Amino acid sequence: MNKKLMALAVAGALAAPAAAFAQASSVQLYGRANLGIDSWSATGATAGSAADLKTRTRVYDSGSRLGVRGEENLGGGLKALFVIESGANIDAGTSTTQSGAANTSAGTLASRDSYVGLEGGWGRVSFGRQSIFWVNGLNGQTGANYINNEIGWYNGASMGRVAIGIARQPNVMAYNSPTWSGFNFTASYQPNSEAATAGANTDASIWGVTVRYNGPVGIQYDHAENQGASGGANRQKVAADKLSVGWGYAPGSRIAAIVNRTKVNDATAVASFATLHDNISQSYWGLNWEHTIGNINLYAMYSKLRTASGCTGTGCDGTDSTGVTVGLRYNFSKRTAVYTSYIKHSNGSNQTADVTGGGYSAGTVAAGADPKMFAVGIWHSF
Repeated sequence: MNKKLMALAVAGALAAPAAAFAQASSVQLYGRANLGIDSWSATGATAGSAADLKTRTRVYDSGSRLGVRGEENLGGGLKALFVIESGANIDAGTSTTQSGAANTSAGTLASRDSYVGLEGGWGRVSFGRQSIFWVNGLNGQTGANYINNEIGWYNGASMGRVAIGIARQPNVMAYNSPTWSGFNFTASYQPNSEAATAGANTDASIWGVTVRYNGPVGIQYDHAENQGASGGANRQKVAADKLSVGWGYAPGSRIAAIVNRTKVNDATAVASFATLHDNISQSYWGLNWEHTIGNINLYAMYSKLRTASGCTGTGCDGTDSTGVTVGLRYNFSKRTAVYTSYIKHSNGSNQTADVTGGGYSAGTVAAGADPKMFAVGIWHSF
């Protein structure tokens, strides 16, 4: 009897810390399925109809994902946290875009933002695959969180002919500050040298800073730089600045304005556009409107992409574009909705801007062609 009591006492003593740790940690499975059918085309190419992408009907996936996240209370106001989020092409079960090209944000484990970190009253430090610069926060959620997509350059990652080359980056370390009277910031750095070949210089890097104010008026400013490695024919450096201001005038309703300028110094040669060592800049401005009436959400976007400057000769001519997005969403519940949308770019004679977010493109758009699509989709979050 004494041996049995002793065994029970030992078992209880060992089980108590395990139970305490279990209560201090949490893990959550979450995700999103966003699929539908659309009609997509890009016609009117400067080179003639042979370069057009004819109308095609597609069952599409836009940004579906599966993730697991959790945190553990370490005591003293400190906690550990992790996120492992993977893009899921539910339409085809592949890791490609709608055109069949590689999609680095889908089809593999941790293909979307995924990291581990420590957080306390001083802020949060995290390491992993994380977004830099291209997320517009509260001032631009139409394509990211409400329907299937939006104007292709609105997040600032790519303007067709000019791109910063920064979006969701691997091997990033980031610091997120606490919030002081509505203000906070994020600073991110990627060494960008892990894949360097033997003998190559390893001085490439990417870094970015985002400053936010969330109050009656929401303000977000982003700056990022993508510095190429030295030692080649050129050392291209791309820097971009983006500012958005939004007003949440009613629950679920917001109007916001955005401006962006991207500069490419010591550019790499691009056929029919840039000559080696050109210093090129391009900018855009836009408006985003979100409005809620009961279970219905209305969306409208307009943006003007200005002609690039700094090209040798006439390479910058015709690089302007105008983009529009309109959408309507009906919410059956907080998790399930149906929507319809229309997106169009009116590209200049030497512009190739396309709807690209979430692997949405149907292929490389020819200069001067105008991509447009009409979509009907179903959205479910869990």
